[in-house]
Amino acid sequence: SPMVTGTSVLGVKFDGGVIIAADMMGSYGSLARFRSISRLLKVNDTTMLGASGDYADFQYLKQIIDQMVIDEELLGDGHSYSPKAIHSWLTRVMYNRRSKINPLWNTVVIGGYYNGESFLGYVDMLGVAYEAPTLATGYGAYLAQPLMRDVLEKKASLTKEEARDLIERCMKILYYRDARSFNRYEVAIATEKGVEVEGPLTLEANWDIAHLV
Repeated sequence: SPMVTGTSVLGVKFDGGVIIAADMMGSYGSLARFRSISRLLKVNDTTMLGASGDYADFQYLKQIIDQMVIDEELLGDGHSYSPKAIHSWLTRVMYNRRSKINPLWNTVVIGGYYNGESFLGYVDMLGVAYEAPTLATGYGAYLAQPLMRDVLEKKASLTKEEARDLIERCMKILYYRDARSFNRYEVAIATEKGVEVEGPLTLEANWDIAHLV
């Protein structure tokens, strides 16, 4: 069972790419133990991922993926892992581990931009996997996902700026409402130019009305 855990990861597709975000809190139960851990990973120039759940299991996955990418590059055949390939591979790994009754206690969001197409996929600790235009794990599935879906229902395709504003708004709401979240966060953006991880960024929060709640 998990020890140090991370909370929600959010993801949104936009016109010409994908954006994912996660805060930098590592909680030990309800103790805010680590305040500057990265839960986002740049896999290669087309693929990125973010993970909720057990941080040690995420570090283990990161180690394996990093080595896979090195092995792939050493072949020098001009191919690299696509977001779809990493998503599919993770599905197999997660399902394989839960079948041994020893799951990797994570929910992973995989994002990327490959061959002119945006990709956003979800895999959980049981190997349940799907793709969607907006994704949220953990507490975000209850608080952020409805907001993101609402925005996409009103406007089917977002610009990069609109997607970024939406993610920031959702991160702020999660900071206010989720007791395991934090106002320091990272954002990863995949476009045709590649994958960029930005952060640590800090949310500006206003607690003036806190005493009324």
